[in-house]
Amino acid sequence: MFGLFKSLTKNDAFENLDAQEFLAKLRTNPDAVLLDVRTPSEVAAGKIKGAVNLDFFDPAFASKVGRMDKQKPYFIYCRSGQRSANACRTMHEMGFSKLYNMAGGIIAMG
Repeated sequence: MFGLFKSLTKNDAFENLDAQEFLAKLRTNPDAVLLDVRTPSEVAAGKIKGAVNLDFFDPAFASKVGRMDKQKPYFIYCRSGQRSANACRTMHEMGFSKLYNMAGGIIAMG
């Protein structure tokens, strides 16, 4: 069943990784950008060390993302994995190709 889950979550826009895979792959990509797309109040409660906060609900989200380097790999997370998946889709539509979503979000980290 896990293999089926993997095949359903992998698509052309981005790759879903569970929290452990996400962090392991992040550590092997020195040029990667860790992007936290939660609100500032959510981030104030704690974040992954080194993460850049860019609130997905900010009306300027797309314009801010548009100024980022499209060649770098982006590891994106939120609270539950939904906003980060939507951020990945938005970024893919803007020409980003190395996108990794933390499936289950930061709450999946325990």
